Amino acid sequence: MGRIEGKIRFVIVLLDTNIIVDVALERQPHFEASQQVLLLVEQGLIEGYISASTFSDLYYIIRKSRGREWTTDFLNWLVTYCQVATVNEAVIRMALTANFRDFEDAIQYSTAVVNQLDAIVTRNPQDFPVTTPQIITPEQLIQLTISS
Repeated sequence: MGRIEGKIRFVIVLLDTNIIVDVALERQPHFEASQQVLLLVEQGLIEGYISASTFSDLYYIIRKSRGREWTTDFLNWLVTYCQVATVNEAVIRMALTANFRDFEDAIQYSTAVVNQLDAIVTRNPQDFPVTTPQIITPEQLIQLTISS
């Protein structure tokens, strides 16, 4: 396990909702990089976490386009390869006091802190006004993983 500095061997990251939705709905131009992140998780090169509170959002968003059965199969695949990060009272209390414009992002941030994750992987790093944990894009994570 390690921090995202220079060379890394193993990184523990929280996957933001947009990364997963990009893959499920094949959203361009983000699909390729987001899919590569999930492949890194599947291959065991990084350890991916998804916030427990994200699953209901994922189901709601994906089911509208892909249907119930496809969505359930996809979410089952996710929990096969990704860990589910606890969202508890400590996470919610931290999120309520965090200085974020979007409460969902505050929950993601708080989940990463409470679960002691190395980074949050998101397409929207500007939505996370913090330096710890590190906030990185899919492309940055891919580059760091390839160069290690």
